[in-house]
Amino acid sequence: MTSFRVRRPSARIDFAKPLSFSFDGQPYSGFAGDTLASALLANDVRMLARSFKYGRPRGIVGSGPEEPNALMQIETGAHTIPNLKATQVELYDGLIARRTTGYPTLEFDLKSIGGLFARFMPAGFYYKTFQNQKLWPKFEHIIRQAAGYGSAPTESDPETYDHSHRHTQVLVVGGGASGLLAALAAGRAGLKVVLVDEQKECGGWLLSSPYSIIGGKASDAWLKVVIGELQSMPNVEVLTRTSAFALHDMNLVLGVEQLQDHLPLGERVPHRPRQRLHRIRAENVVLATGAIERPLVFGNNDLPGIMTASALTTYLNRYGVAAGKRVLLQTSNEHVYQGACDLVRAGCEVVVADARTRVNPAWEKRARAAGVDLRLGYGIADARGGRAVSGAQLVKLDAERNAVTGTGPSIDCDALGSSGGLSPTVHLYCHDGGRPHWDEEKLAFVVPATGRAKSRIYCVGAVTGEFGLQQALEQTQRTIGDLLASLGKSAGTTSAVDVHTDEPATVPPRRIFRIPDGKREGHGKKAFVDFQNDVSAADIHLAVRENYRSIEHIKRYTALGFGTDQGKLSNVNGFAIAADARGISIPEVGTTTYRPAYSPVTFGTLAGAHADETFEPRRYSAMHACHVARGAEFEPVGQWLRPRYFPLPGEDMHAAVRRECLAARRGVSIMDASTLGKIDLRGKDVREFLGRVYANDWSKLAPGKCRYGLMLDENGMVMDDGVTACITDDHFVMTTTTGGAARVLSWLEKWHQTEWPDLDVCMTSVTDHWATAAIVGPKSREVLAKVCAGIDLSSSAFKFMDWRDGTVAGVPARVFRISFSGELAFEVNVDANYGHHVWEALMDAGREFDITPYGTETMHVLRAEKGFIIVGQDTDGSMTPLDLDMAWAVSMKKPFSFIGKRSFARSDTAGPNRKQLVGLLTDDPEIVLAEGAQIIERADIAPPVPMLGHVTSSYFSPELGRSIALAVVRDGINRRSEEGRKAGRDVLYAHAGAKAHKVRLVSPVFIDPKGERQNV
Repeated sequence: MTSFRVRRPSARIDFAKPLSFSFDGQPYSGFAGDTLASALLANDVRMLARSFKYGRPRGIVGSGPEEPNALMQIETGAHTIPNLKATQVELYDGLIARRTTGYPTLEFDLKSIGGLFARFMPAGFYYKTFQNQKLWPKFEHIIRQAAGYGSAPTESDPETYDHSHRHTQVLVVGGGASGLLAALAAGRAGLKVVLVDEQKECGGWLLSSPYSIIGGKASDAWLKVVIGELQSMPNVEVLTRTSAFALHDMNLVLGVEQLQDHLPLGERVPHRPRQRLHRIRAENVVLATGAIERPLVFGNNDLPGIMTASALTTYLNRYGVAAGKRVLLQTSNEHVYQGACDLVRAGCEVVVADARTRVNPAWEKRARAAGVDLRLGYGIADARGGRAVSGAQLVKLDAERNAVTGTGPSIDCDALGSSGGLSPTVHLYCHDGGRPHWDEEKLAFVVPATGRAKSRIYCVGAVTGEFGLQQALEQTQRTIGDLLASLGKSAGTTSAVDVHTDEPATVPPRRIFRIPDGKREGHGKKAFVDFQNDVSAADIHLAVRENYRSIEHIKRYTALGFGTDQGKLSNVNGFAIAADARGISIPEVGTTTYRPAYSPVTFGTLAGAHADETFEPRRYSAMHACHVARGAEFEPVGQWLRPRYFPLPGEDMHAAVRRECLAARRGVSIMDASTLGKIDLRGKDVREFLGRVYANDWSKLAPGKCRYGLMLDENGMVMDDGVTACITDDHFVMTTTTGGAARVLSWLEKWHQTEWPDLDVCMTSVTDHWATAAIVGPKSREVLAKVCAGIDLSSSAFKFMDWRDGTVAGVPARVFRISFSGELAFEVNVDANYGHHVWEALMDAGREFDITPYGTETMHVLRAEKGFIIVGQDTDGSMTPLDLDMAWAVSMKKPFSFIGKRSFARSDTAGPNRKQLVGLLTDDPEIVLAEGAQIIERADIAPPVPMLGHVTSSYFSPELGRSIALAVVRDGINRRSEEGRKAGRDVLYAHAGAKAHKVRLVSPVFIDPKGERQNV
């Protein structure tokens, strides 16, 4: 056993409260206050993952959101969450964790066999290897199996989520020393303050550095005083476990608060949100986001047991876990020295290899006094080990150049930490357009010390490059003083806060990112830059040799910074190595683009309460209970739940649809058409308005009459259709498609309000006001006559496309004689409150005629048999009325142009070879073509194949006893004409599922082309 517990007074662990958990099915124990990572380390579990490309063993590297390796699948079933970082998962009793990589096991990963051939799999190898089109599907399957980490939940999420909208005068992001001081100053000035921090308690790095002294107080005591005062202020709100992951324009910050993730599943309150998304609009934003220690790059630096030096210190001081008994620390700066002394005091043997030959005398004295073995001027050429680090080979480094001047000792160790310096967490600052600049003295991309004051964004602490604690606190006081002064406030007592510390003066770090091993890059041990994506220093050099110059291109070629850690550890090292490979400076290389989210956010949190029916409300017609009682199967259509078909016992959908279709064609059937959009239009200019928004003419439509209309967009393409009835000269009722009702109303309002405000027209949606039952079939007149009063239903008195007022089942009704099936049909419209009653009355009246309810599936078959289109299915936003062979629905003689008219004259719209609506008949009448099948010229399929069109609707017609289809085909109308048939242009092939079926182009009207049935 190498890792072990150390009961440090500074540990934020409750050793009196043990917890049990499991990892990969094995039981372990930890304590309250542990993270999953610290508990696994305490149990000496080193290898937690396998690498993405080579299957190399990987362990914990960091202690926070920067962790690239330890991605866990937490819990099982409906509660499972993939790819949580073990370093951010708070341990609770009964927690279940599983690895997300390693197949079939973590001990033996098949990808590790491929790792033996790593030299043949450099960056970009997949672009050059998988080029065979026939073999690509097999390659793709293998690659997809190998890619990815955790598994997405397959069950519905039982948790709830919440959104909160907040407004504050000052938002402080980051609860470290600088953030706390900034919030204290603003709070004392009487401002409304919100402080957010992603950890369960504020303190930042001070929680890992218990021996720091601020103003004569130990850091722990200083934290208690400051946090206590903040919590006592009524104008200050502190949100812990809240990660600010995005900063948008106008100082809108998004943060996700974990409310119950730290609780055992059995203790979570069922109706309390698991997480809450905060939308915080702040007058002033203070970014105190700190910095993350980056590792150095050297050979085999990915072995389990190799971490950042700050992670080793954090696990020791904050979680009471020593990661090893013999510890080697590699550094180029002074940040490791306090941790080295702490490790020695905890009983570890510590060797520090400092790449510098001159270090701060104060730190050197402290380290040697504590018993640290200092090796100045040395670097790690490569680490040794298999499934865990066991040692490292040092080399002597040139004092001026990053080059090897001689060999060094071989050091045995069971834990290794490295520090290449600090990388400020500039992500939020850059989300809304800010850019960091390179500070050669600090060897980091930093944000301006003044932030962006004009935008009321201020930056304090380490994010500005002030890495010393005292310097960071002093800079915070100055910046917050400027903020308060701009608001007419005084810093008051805050400026008098003693922020002096006991830190020794600093000595500049050495400018080194890749520790040399004396070999040409790529010829020594693999030195990894991005652990999650297996990107090595050699890969970056290769990308440069292959002429990738922009860092954005290098990123995409190598996958540098693509992982869930978003390059928090790897990016700066990658930029520096790319600069070295190109022979230019780091500022010339620049940075990649920082985008939200700073850390992963679940879809549930983003959705919040906007899920299921609160996201898209389910709508039910007034007759819904009638359909449920008759065993209907439903489908959602434009938010409405509509009956799809009504199966009898023993029937599947096809049998039910066949029965329903034949009833409509030969007897009588009934359908709920309530969901069609209905818009009531009134005003003296309503006729003129309709003439402008529809392609056809409405000036002469008499009261009591209806007309079918096509609505076009500005490009002349069909966007909706429906029947509109003239009630009086200044009152019309328009129907739209079910899914297009809201869009059409918005479209009408847009044109009325922005282009034609002079027209006297008022529009109101009345879709929910009316319940509609469509009685269809040769016997429909007889059924309606039994319950209808006040209307002469004879064919001479009540003609096709007429409407009449009367009563049905004793209820005032508006009856339309229109048909979407091509049969004799009546649509009965009544007040929705009476919909259930009228439906049942019609069913009772039709019982002697064997009336049959039918759903949307049968409706599709009936309308396709007649060649009636469905907008959005038989059109795709590129179809004009002429393409649909519906020139009869367009009037070019109206005195005022209609929407889309001038687009008919465009060369493309008026040109030849456009896709046009046709009917299709297969040679084999039993074959029902797949919707979406591509129409091609020949049966032989040898890519590239010109696509002539596609199948839009395809069904089996019970009336015809064969399959039918509608399609859009280039020059389809000419192809199906007499001349086209004689020339053989009407024979094509429909390709789908690796098969091509011979088809013949015909008229899209398969039944009753003269319309005799609907006019009977």
